[in-house]
Amino acid sequence: MWHTKWCILHGMHTYTPPTLTVDTVVFRLVDNQLEVLLIRRGREPFAGMWALPGGYCAAGETTEQAMSRVLAGKAGIITSRLEHVEQLYTFDTVARDPRGHAVSVTYMGLGRQIEPESSAATQEPAFFSVQDLPELAYDHEAIIRYAIDRLRSKLTYTNVIWALLPTMFTLTELQTAYEAILGRPLDKRNFRKKFHALDLLAATENMRKQGASRPARLYTFAHQKLESLDKSFD
Repeated sequence: MWHTKWCILHGMHTYTPPTLTVDTVVFRLVDNQLEVLLIRRGREPFAGMWALPGGYCAAGETTEQAMSRVLAGKAGIITSRLEHVEQLYTFDTVARDPRGHAVSVTYMGLGRQIEPESSAATQEPAFFSVQDLPELAYDHEAIIRYAIDRLRSKLTYTNVIWALLPTMFTLTELQTAYEAILGRPLDKRNFRKKFHALDLLAATENMRKQGASRPARLYTFAHQKLESLDKSFD
C-alpha cells in the first residue's frame, strides 16, 4: 500500500507483476517417431486448440511443484514415471498471452512407453508426431522446436537417449532412435564405432529375431541414469 501511495504522489505508474505459468514438453519415441504430449484447451483463449500441458504457478508453490500438479491434472502423466525431467527455458515475450504479460517456466520430460491416464479433469491428452503437429495455441510450436533442439544437443554430450529407449534394445534400434531425433540418417559403421568407444553399453545374453536376418544381440545401458559423455558424440 505504501508503495502505491508513493508512486501516486510522485506521478509514477504502479507496478503490475507478470503472471507466472508453467508448461511441459513431454517426449516419447514410438515406431521410430519422436512424439510430444498435447492437450486440447477447454476455454478461451484458444478454446478447442491443442497446447502443451500448462497452467498457473500458485503462491507458495515452486515451478517444479506446479509443473507436476498441472501435468497430472490436465494430462494424466505422473512426473515420477518419467525417466528424465529438466527445466528447459523461461519464455517471457510480452505478447505471448493475449490476456496479458505471462512468463512461462518450461520443463522437458522424457519417458519410455508412457501413456496419459484420462480422467474427468484431464483435457483430451494425446501424443502427436513432431513431424505432424496440429495448429497450436500461444507460442507452443516455438517452445516445442526449442525443446527438440535441446534434445538434439544433449545427444552429443550425454546418454539422454537412455530415457527414451526400452531397458533392452538392439544396436539397430539405438541408431534408429538417434536418427528419429536428429531427423537424418547415420552411417551404421561409424555410429557403432563411436558408440562402442563411449563405453556406455553392456551386452546381455538375450537375442531378438528381426525379420529374415539372424537374431540380434540385446544391449542395455551400463548405468540407468543420465550421464555426461567423456567426449562429444557428433
